[in-house]
Amino acid sequence: MSDILHSICNIPGGGLLYGTVNIPPSKSAAHRAMLCAALAGGRSVLSPIELSNDMKATINAITALGADVRLSGDTLTIDGIGGHFSNASNEPVEINCIESGSTLRFIIPIACAAGINGRFIGEGTLVTRPIGLYNELLPKGGVECHSNGGLPLVCRGKLQSGHYEMPGDISSQFITGMLIALPLCEGDSSIILTTPLQSSAYVDMTISCMADFGVKVERTENGWFIPGGQKYYSRHYTVEGDWSHAGFFLAAGTLGSELTLCGLRFDSVQGDRAAIELFRGFGAEISVCDGKIQIRGGKRLAQHINAEQIPDLVPCLAICAALCEGTTVIDHAERLRIKESDRLTSTAAMINALGGKAKVTDDGLIIEGIAQFKGGVVDGFRDHRIVMSAAIGALCADGEVTITTPYSVNKSYPSFFEVYNSLGGKANVIDMGQ
Repeated sequence: MSDILHSICNIPGGGLLYGTVNIPPSKSAAHRAMLCAALAGGRSVLSPIELSNDMKATINAITALGADVRLSGDTLTIDGIGGHFSNASNEPVEINCIESGSTLRFIIPIACAAGINGRFIGEGTLVTRPIGLYNELLPKGGVECHSNGGLPLVCRGKLQSGHYEMPGDISSQFITGMLIALPLCEGDSSIILTTPLQSSAYVDMTISCMADFGVKVERTENGWFIPGGQKYYSRHYTVEGDWSHAGFFLAAGTLGSELTLCGLRFDSVQGDRAAIELFRGFGAEISVCDGKIQIRGGKRLAQHINAEQIPDLVPCLAICAALCEGTTVIDHAERLRIKESDRLTSTAAMINALGGKAKVTDDGLIIEGIAQFKGGVVDGFRDHRIVMSAAIGALCADGEVTITTPYSVNKSYPSFFEVYNSLGGKANVIDMGQ
C-alpha cells in the first residue's frame, strides 16, 4: 500500500499523444473467464492477461478454491477443480480479494455453492464497500453469514438452489456472482429482479462467458432461469480488449491527440463499447477500418450523458466535458458513489483542481466547459480511473499537473504510464518513500 500512498506523478502542462495503442485485455472479461476455468474440469489456457492487482485478487480466490494457476508471460494456465471440491477442515478458507470489488462479489456465492466455508477479506476501501445484499440473500439459500456490515465476512454452509429475488440497481456484480454459482447446485434456480437492471451489459458478458465454458442460462421476463447440475468445461480462451481502458485514449484523441487503437472487438457485449458514439458526441473525428479505431479532435461541444449503463467511462468523459463548449450534464450515475472512491465527488474534485468547473448533483455531474486547464495538484483518491483521467487532462493544461497516488493504476492497468509516455506523454511517477 505504501507505494500508492507515498507516490506522486508530475506532468508538465501541455502536449499531445501520437501513435498506435494496443488496448490491454478486458479486466471484466478476464475475471469471468478465470472463474469459469477454475470451475471446469481439465486445463484451460487464457490469454492475454495483464497482471493487475485485480487479476491477482481473482487468482488468489480461485487458488483458494483449489484450482492450480500458472502465469507465463501474458498466458494463464488453469487446472480447474471440475466440480470436485475439497474442504476437509471445518475452518474457513481465507480468500483475500485485495481491493477488487468484482472478485469479492463474484467469489462469495461461488464458494458457497461449492460448500466451502470461506473467510473473505480485503484491503483499502474494499473493506467497507457494500456486501449487505449477500447477508440478506444467502441465508435464504442455507448459508450462514457473519460480518459487521463489511469485511471480513465468514460464510458457512452449502448454497441451495431456489428462487432468489435481487434488486437490479445496486450492482450487477451480485447478479454475476449468483449466475455463475447457481448452475453448480443440484436443482433448478431462478433470479427475479425487483428493480430495473443497471449495467446490463456486464450481466450479458457473464452469460456469454458462461456459455463459452458450456453453461447455459435462460432469460425470463423479469430475470433468469438457471438449470441446475451443470458443468463448466475447460477450453482455450482469448480475452478481448478492454473498452473501458480504450476510453482514456479516446478522451485524449477528442482533446487533440491523434491515435490509432487496436485490439478491440466491435461485436463485443461490453457496455463501454458505447464510448465511440459518446466521444463522437463531443465532436471527435473517429473512423473504424480494418479492426482499428483512428481518432483526432474536432470542434468540442457539450452533450447530455445518461451514465446508467456506462459508469466506468464517467471520469474520462468528464475530462472531455470540462473542455467542451457549453454545459454537459451527466446523470443516472449515483452508483459511482460506491466505487474505489465516491467517484462523483472525486471526478468533480479532479476537474476543479485542474481549473475547470464541475459540481456534483444527486445522481451525477454538471460540468461547464472552459477553453484550457490551468494545472494544479489533483488528488488521485487512490482510484485508478481518477488518476488516468487526470493524466489525460494534463495534456490540456497551461501549467504543471501533480497527481497523487499514481500507483493506483496497478489495480487495473499497470502499464498505463509506460504506454502514455511511449506515445509522447511526459509523466514522471515518483515513489516518495515513507
